[in-house]
Parts: sequence; C-alpha cells; structure tokens
Amino acid sequence: MHRTIEITAPPAATDFLISKLEKSDHLIGLTVHRGASIKPPGDVLVVHALNRDADRVMRLADEARSEGQVSVTTHELTSIVDPEHEQEVSKDIDEALWEESETSLRHQGRTTSNYLALMALGGAVAATGFMVTGSSQTISLIAASIIAPGFEPLAKVPMGLALRRWAVVGRGLLSVGVGYLTLALGAALVFGLLRLTGVGTVEEFLGNSETTVLADPTLRDVLLSSLGALAGMIMIVAYRRSVIAGPLIALAIVPAAAMVGIALAAGRPDLAYQGGERFVLDVIIIVLLGTLVVALKQAFTHRRKPMV
Repeated sequence: MHRTIEITAPPAATDFLISKLEKSDHLIGLTVHRGASIKPPGDVLVVHALNRDADRVMRLADEARSEGQVSVTTHELTSIVDPEHEQEVSKDIDEALWEESETSLRHQGRTTSNYLALMALGGAVAATGFMVTGSSQTISLIAASIIAPGFEPLAKVPMGLALRRWAVVGRGLLSVGVGYLTLALGAALVFGLLRLTGVGTVEEFLGNSETTVLADPTLRDVLLSSLGALAGMIMIVAYRRSVIAGPLIALAIVPAAAMVGIALAAGRPDLAYQGGERFVLDVIIIVLLGTLVVALKQAFTHRRKPMV
C-alpha cells in the first residue's frame, strides 16, 4: 500500500525537509503545519508518498535529527486518486519499511499472556492430530499451525542478524524459547487428558504416520520447509500479513514442538529427541534463509538502517 508519513520535526529542520522532499516525482502530496505539534514541540509535515519513495523520506527524517527531536508515524493509504501521477501510482512497489516490519513482528511475537495462550492452544490442537489419521489429522495440524503465532518470533532473529540489531535478536530468541516451551507443554497436557479419558493411547501416538514423518524427514520435507521459510520472510518484508498462515503450514515447526511435549509425556525421550531435531532443523532453515532475504532487501531495496 502507499504511505502517509507524518514527521514532527524542530523548526530548524523544516525548510531542509521541504526542499528535499518536494523534488521527488514519487511524492504525491506534502503538507506543512508550522508550530502545530505540542509533544514533541515543532512543525508537522504530512507526506503522501509512494512505497518506492518511503525509504528516502525516512532517510531524510533521520538526517533531520541533527537539529533536534524527530518523531515519525506511518500509515497505509487505501488509495491515491491523482490523475497527474496516475502512471507513477500504478507502477508502485510492494515493500514494507523496516520500522513497519519490526513493529508487526514485535506485536505478533511479544511474550504476552495472549501470545502464550495462543501457543498453548496451538500445541493442544496439534496433540489431537497425533491421535487420528486422514482428513481429521490434516485439519488438526493445519489449525494448530494457524492458531499458534509461531513464525513471527522466529522471523525476528534473521531480521536482527541481517540488520545487526542485536536487541531484536535477543527479544526473538526469548519469545521463541518461552513460546515453544508453552506449546510443547500444552500438547503434553492435552495428550495426558486424552489418555485419562481413553480417547487416545501411547500406541496410537507411536504408530501415527505424522510421528514417523517428523522423526525421519526426507529431502522433500526439508525442501517444503525451505520454501515455506522463504515465502514467510518475503511476506513479512512485503507486509503481506494476511497470508502468513501458508508458510506456517508448510513448515513442520509447530507439529515438531508438539511432538516433543507428547513424547516426553508418553515416556519416550528418544522420540522427543527426534522431534527436537526436526524443530531445530526448521529453526536453522528459517534463520539462514530469512537472513538471506533481509540482507538482499537491505542491499538492493532499502539501503538504510531503521531509525530506532
């Protein structure tokens, strides 16, 4: 989507920003409200820009910080109706700003009660899939991968590594550790409940085809996870948030983490180890391919560090 970028800057920086911003053919509108901002004090510049010009606007806002405090907010525009710029608008690109990508990942993968509840519920739903076969199993495992917000916290790690933002890497690792531990615990508790009620047994888990697939992945499985990881990272940096469930379904990370919890509850540490191996394999795939995607975007598209 196109962008509205609102910049609050000290008066000393306003004329500099105006002179630089108005030169671009990809900037559709520029409005200045001098002295309009109370907190922080200063002038407000409202910029309607195409995606291809958004990084340049952010770069200029960053330069304006030399004159004092600068605050920036970004918004998506539903449409731009401007006959004089119709060609530029129709040829715009679909890229997210680094700040927007990081904000989205922080929202989806922050270690909150809601995040942990969804991870636990994802593990619980996955546990039911190890007790059945056929379409019922497919529904359970796909639902678990959609319910558990398991991709976004992992995506923080490659983004932080590629942009050398170590605090982002640390927050991602914390969310991954706590989140997937909660998911495995949720799977173990539901498996225990199924055993107590006679709905599921250890033998059903051991003989389930999904257990075998996760314990002994083939080249096809690794390729599927790799393609899912690539697709997921591209969706994040392109801000295509509504379709992120697809990569999670292609990856085996949620079922693998659930398998660890179930295997430990079933007294089979050997299977828990194999499930852990598959989990780590998918994590490595996401980190390596995700770092590649972000590094390429930085080198050829954005060419700047995030402002904060």
